Amino acid sequence: MLIFHSDNTRLRQARTELHDGTLVAPFECPERIDLVLKHIQKTAVGEVREPKSYGLDPVLAVHDAGYVNFLADCWHEWVAAGHEGEAIPNIWPARTMRGDRIPHTVSGKLGYYALAAETSITEGTFEAAMASKDVALGATSHTLATGEPSYGLCRPPGHHAAVDQFGGYCFFNNAAVAAQWALNQGKRRVAILDVDFHHGNGTQQIFYERDDVLFISLHGDPEVTFPYYLGYADETGLGSGEGFNVNYPLPPGTSVATWMATLDNALGQIKQTQCDMLIVSLGVDIFEGDPISAFTFKNSDFEILGQRLSSADLPTVLLMEGGYAVDDIGINVVNVLQGFKQGIS
Repeated sequence: MLIFHSDNTRLRQARTELHDGTLVAPFECPERIDLVLKHIQKTAVGEVREPKSYGLDPVLAVHDAGYVNFLADCWHEWVAAGHEGEAIPNIWPARTMRGDRIPHTVSGKLGYYALAAETSITEGTFEAAMASKDVALGATSHTLATGEPSYGLCRPPGHHAAVDQFGGYCFFNNAAVAAQWALNQGKRRVAILDVDFHHGNGTQQIFYERDDVLFISLHGDPEVTFPYYLGYADETGLGSGEGFNVNYPLPPGTSVATWMATLDNALGQIKQTQCDMLIVSLGVDIFEGDPISAFTFKNSDFEILGQRLSSADLPTVLLMEGGYAVDDIGINVVNVLQGFKQGIS
């Protein structure tokens, strides 16, 4: 299995995250990638390859141009305005305010384009996001060309990024960019299966009214879990997208057996919908030791997950999303990849 990675994903080195009322070192950090790479090299699970640059056109195929321009300019505007520290939003166009105006100041634009306050924008954020989507597109292009599975070691992650909003450590929606790329290259219908602990609200929003992408997410119940305002079972798509959005919200502490049974249902729906490619938003934060999640996977369960994913029998791209138990992240990712390889052998 080819593995795609870019050193430029390390360019985002945030120092600030708002968590439980305090400013802490971000859970999403470059060390996550270092530890995954270390375990990939230790186990020789696959060759690591650098992707080429795909430019902005694939991003603009799913994201608003004004939003992309904001991300490109935000850090420079923040510094030019004389602000200290990292760029963090502190006001939003909430329900009692107007949402049809984009302020001119960087502080106002931050609130307009942000969906949450935990994610700062720092020097290197835009460049890292560009590299991350290149990783996703490199993996996708390889699978399109060969039919072989591939893994994209994306950082920053992407599934919380909506058409014109960032948050949850996400800026460009890597899975959405990859799915649209696959459609543009001739695929008829792409399935995005999101197994991260947190709901992929951005991916849902991007494709909610479309029937050429089936989005299925298994995640912590938004009644008690970020992102709180999306990810409920009654969100099934709109217009031509009706029936092509499927959410499985699961309570904290859900057993691996229950989770796997739910996955089997999801894989059955992918087969029934006759998708011709599978993109997996692979969050390994379903691990029992993850600091900001609440599922019960052990290291060995990730190998079984990889085997189950291979049973879809589709050209498959796995893209890194969450996973913050840093000591185990490399083990868990490699176990998925090894399980997938075993399933297709």
